[in-house]
Amino acid sequence: MRVHVADHPLVTHKLTVLRDRGTPSPTFRALAEELVTLLAYEATRGVRTDTVRIETPVGPTEGLALSSPAPIVVPILRAGLGMLEGMVKLVPTAEVGFLGMVRNEETLEPSVYAERLPADLSARQCFVLDPMLATGGSLIAAIEYLFDRGARDVTAVCLIAAPEGLAAVERATEGRDVTIVLGALDERLNEKGYIVPGLGDAGDRLYGTVANL
Repeated sequence: MRVHVADHPLVTHKLTVLRDRGTPSPTFRALAEELVTLLAYEATRGVRTDTVRIETPVGPTEGLALSSPAPIVVPILRAGLGMLEGMVKLVPTAEVGFLGMVRNEETLEPSVYAERLPADLSARQCFVLDPMLATGGSLIAAIEYLFDRGARDVTAVCLIAAPEGLAAVERATEGRDVTIVLGALDERLNEKGYIVPGLGDAGDRLYGTVANL
């Protein structure tokens, strides 16, 4: 598993505002979109391309174009939706799939309750969007789901992560082609499973609900 933690002043600045408990939901949504676009530059560094011949106004040349089939972007509902526009703004030709995941309160295991994805992902580069990599359960389940559909490489884009969750993903995906792109790697999880210092519940802050932390 490859891990890339973005090291850029603009990323750090936007994360600082996102972390502030006084940042209102509209500002939070706008900054999350901007931050994902910055992270998407790193996430798509290995995107597949083909060499193409074109004509400029003054002569022929060669360039690169995204390979076919197009990459597929998969936000994990619901919080991943807040990251979608930032990603497709950078890769407008990408297709979009959806994974809805919920945790069983008895087993604490995540399960898929809704999905809109191609049946065969064997030729697709998959980009998963999940703002918080906390325990890693949802992201692991999503990655496994995509590999079960035939995906060969998966890149996950997360705003922040906890070391415990990152380690869990690494253990679960050993031997597979997985990349994690992060805005920041935080200190730890607290007893409730929230990332510290974190930014609270990303879904609640995106959509204006108040979480009991």
